Amino acid sequence: MSAGKSTYKIQNIVATASLEKPVPLTKLAKTQPNTEYNPKTFPGLVLRIKEPKSAVLVFSSGNLVCTGTKSVQQVRQVIQAVIKQLRKINVNVTAKPKITVQNIVASGTIELKLNLNFLALEMENTEYEPEQFPGLVYKLIEPNATFLLFSNGKLVCTGTKNKQQLEESMAELLKNVKAALKNYKK
Repeated sequence: MSAGKSTYKIQNIVATASLEKPVPLTKLAKTQPNTEYNPKTFPGLVLRIKEPKSAVLVFSSGNLVCTGTKSVQQVRQVIQAVIKQLRKINVNVTAKPKITVQNIVASGTIELKLNLNFLALEMENTEYEPEQFPGLVYKLIEPNATFLLFSNGKLVCTGTKNKQQLEESMAELLKNVKAALKNYKK
């Protein structure tokens, strides 16, 4: 069996920001073609940005929720694109929006073949019901992260808020899986 290492790629960052200024959503929806707004079903307006491809929920309070980006740099670009669109309807944002990353979703691999039944028994904070879903859910407490692990070594990680937490979570996962696998086939 290989020494086992892990690699990952960020797939989605969910971030929030405040423009500290009210936004007239109806006016934005009527003048910008890349919007979806139905206040009867949801209080926010969906603004789609082509580059980098993302969607932003814009609330009348000026709060934003940005999804679909793969880096904080891209989040900044998207927020700037939103501000540019708002200028077209005479909403001039003067405050520099403070961006807060709420969640990072990453996919990756752990270079080990995983016996999920065994790991579910050996590791704490796991859920595994193969009849319902082929992945094992593993919750890390410190740093806070949730993993989906598959028998082929593929994984999804969610819940971290920055790259350092993501890397610490991946290292902790690898350490815990290797420790559990030491007891396998003895």
